[in-house]
Amino acid sequence: MRNNKKETKPVKKYASYACILAAAACWGCIGLFNRPLLNAGIAPENLVVIRNLGGLAVLAFFFLCTDRSVFKMKAKHLPIFIATGIISVVLFTLCYFNAQKLCSLSVSAILLYTAPAMVVLMSALVFKEKITGKKLLALALALLGCALVTGVFTGGLSLTTKGMLFGLGAAFFYALYSIFAPFGLRHYSPLAVVFWTFVFAALGALFVADWGNLMTVLSVPQNALLAAGLVLLSTVAPYILYTKGLANVESGKASIMASIEPVVGTLVGTLVFGEPISAGVFLGLACILACVYILR
Repeated sequence: MRNNKKETKPVKKYASYACILAAAACWGCIGLFNRPLLNAGIAPENLVVIRNLGGLAVLAFFFLCTDRSVFKMKAKHLPIFIATGIISVVLFTLCYFNAQKLCSLSVSAILLYTAPAMVVLMSALVFKEKITGKKLLALALALLGCALVTGVFTGGLSLTTKGMLFGLGAAFFYALYSIFAPFGLRHYSPLAVVFWTFVFAALGALFVADWGNLMTVLSVPQNALLAAGLVLLSTVAPYILYTKGLANVESGKASIMASIEPVVGTLVGTLVFGEPISAGVFLGLACILACVYILR
């Protein structure tokens, strides 16, 4: 019995790492769906609507059929899910899409990946997580890797003050999910936390919807399929996986490990959309894989 208990912890830990890495990979695939939808004329704000309302619809139907216990939530815990849903999910997405409008995709991505540093600092303050040398080294490698992958060092990148503020705002709200979600996990399962997060994310999305534009774009069957892929693969799946991972991994460590997202995004751009790939991308990939290895 004693041996079994000792074996359980590493298995649970590595399963949680796998969940976090899989979540980041799913988020990295978002360009498969976002880019064709944007090319089809959808308003960026409506991508928020598709992700949040679509995510809620999928989760509600799934839990209605499988586990209705997730629908129970105490009123005193409302602030937790308002925070994860509106502050984290809605405000992050709005800031990020605005950053992409105002500066290059590479700059937007590297600004977003200041988020792990924010999570490490906030986790130290809120959860008393230790800021170790190993964690700082992994953080530096992750940031360097993201910079190499997104081409920051090649020059010619566009940046405005407003764009920078939106990019850093996106990073801040993105980071807050790793801070708010653990409070929900103290009282509810990871699946319940994701469901209630999307209840409030969907409510927040209603205020930015352009229904005419949304209906016009989604009336084309191909676009409707892309929207379904966006909801299932790059919204519902990664939030469930990441939240499950947070149940057994420190917030700061989880956020750093999720830095593989831009690598996956770059590989998608190269393999699917024929974007050029440089030696810097491979070096960046090595840095990010090294950071994941350090944190194992």
